Amino acid sequence: MVTLYHHPFCPHSRFVRLILGEMGIEPRLIEERPWERRREFLMMAAEGATPVLVEDHPPVLPGAEVIAEYLDETRGLGLGDRRLLPEDPAGRAEARRLTIWFNVKFFNESSQWLVREKIHKRFMSPDQGGGAPDMQAVRAARSNLRYHLRYIGHLIAGRNWLAGDRLTYADLAASAHLSCIDYLGDVEWQENETARIWYARVKSRPSFRPLLVERLPGTAPSATYANLDF
Repeated sequence: MVTLYHHPFCPHSRFVRLILGEMGIEPRLIEERPWERRREFLMMAAEGATPVLVEDHPPVLPGAEVIAEYLDETRGLGLGDRRLLPEDPAGRAEARRLTIWFNVKFFNESSQWLVREKIHKRFMSPDQGGGAPDMQAVRAARSNLRYHLRYIGHLIAGRNWLAGDRLTYADLAASAHLSCIDYLGDVEWQENETARIWYARVKSRPSFRPLLVERLPGTAPSATYANLDF
């Protein structure tokens, strides 16, 4: 049994859930609110961040990149041509490069701020940093998002998928972050048609279905969030 400690609107958690879905693994999901600093969770993951994956045997695996590498090493060969990292070294390097781009650069410049300011802070106490969103941070994140959409469009203009000819971790990472932002209605899809078409392809996959039924209490999703033909 695979157990995933996650938050429904943590982009990195969604990335791992998409990987598991593509691999045909249905995890036991345990929702974790990292800002609560729950002692039992900190005992597993000292950094106190989601996601954390636990199997029936050690080790406990914290962090999206660690989990992704572990899943490829333990399950990748069995997937054949559906493996989420290419076989050749250059292809693997490109998929890893872009996965890091979205899980680190995109997160630090855009998705982290939109999710924190517009979702997490609603459920955090003042002592935890909760309160009204910092609209200056929100505006900066929206501005940065446009640049990342253009980069996705640039990549897809010359490739079938972000890292090459087939779906890889790069596509799952980018779409996981975008899905959180799209829920909030902050993605201006009309600004890049190529990126929109690519995202529609990814979110039409069966692995995406569990994400599209997620709902945030008190906040309805955008009109495009669960619409596969938007």
